[in-house]
Amino acid sequence: MTGTALIVGASGIVGSATAELLVGEGWTVHGLARRPVTQAGVQPVVADLLDADATATALADLRPDAVFIATWLRQDSEAENIRVNAAMVRNLLDGLRTHGAPRHVALVTGLKHYLGPFEAYGKGSLPQTPFREEQGRLDVENFYYAQEDELFAAAARDGFTWSVHRPHTVIGKAVGNAMNMGTTLAVYATLCRETGRPFRFPGSAAQWNGLTDMTDAAQLARHMLWAATTPAAANEAFNVVDGDVFRWSWMWGRIAGWFGLEPAPFDGTVRPLETQMADDAATWRRIAARDGLAEADLSRLASPWHTDADLGRPIEVVTDMSKSRRLGFTAYRPTDDAFFALFDRLRADRIIP
Repeated sequence: MTGTALIVGASGIVGSATAELLVGEGWTVHGLARRPVTQAGVQPVVADLLDADATATALADLRPDAVFIATWLRQDSEAENIRVNAAMVRNLLDGLRTHGAPRHVALVTGLKHYLGPFEAYGKGSLPQTPFREEQGRLDVENFYYAQEDELFAAAARDGFTWSVHRPHTVIGKAVGNAMNMGTTLAVYATLCRETGRPFRFPGSAAQWNGLTDMTDAAQLARHMLWAATTPAAANEAFNVVDGDVFRWSWMWGRIAGWFGLEPAPFDGTVRPLETQMADDAATWRRIAARDGLAEADLSRLASPWHTDADLGRPIEVVTDMSKSRRLGFTAYRPTDDAFFALFDRLRADRIIP
């Protein structure tokens, strides 16, 4: 099945991977972002989703069969996250209904559905792992819940089907992205190799020793396309991860080896990347100038705060995908392969040397 798709947040990690998949599958793809998308096969739509009238105008000529929402704007508080990100979903869906609603809308959220927002991340009473979709919402304010509520209300009003997709930390390529562990670790490893600093795991003993999983952006894209084209998956929320589990005590050595490094021994001390990389901007500019890299601004490549939040969790985090498996989604991606594919792409695109 093919058709016309609108990808919201098309320049991000998830959006660009989804566009690449859909273009390859023969879909007509429109990519909405605040700046024009230049990805091959994607027709750009420029809109600020916080401006309801401008959004409606930008969407006036579009009749998408499927919409994939993979964007958010980080704010200084969860109350502002809720206000801003709910408004973005609401303005989008209001703008689309003017000329007829889409057939299906997919919304990407994440495991903060179970772990809580950044202000209360991994604190208080949490569901047992592995996280399962039926565990429901925490008794805290969370912008993911506000986004879902806007989606559910519009679906009930306009008659489209929906799906919600909850990945773990996403591995994929995007420059200027606020949550990008894969590129952050690639840049950190490059800096360690350049300066001779030890390649130290920055997180907690719970993450070093415990089981975890992640989500390749291409795996998430396949999952969204499956849900959009599988009747049995309509009006459901799904976890989505690669399908393997690992311990960072193993993965850290795998990543180190790709960069020709020896991983530093882990002694249980948390050493946040935000601290380790605080003075690295000038070093990165020097590396970029010497090696002809495409981006010399370290802040557009690395998001240490987000990687620290993930790797500093005090609890083991693993995700159950039985719901998707029972309905027929069987795609699998070893997470170390996802990291290595990203690193290869970053090198080919002159993001890292």
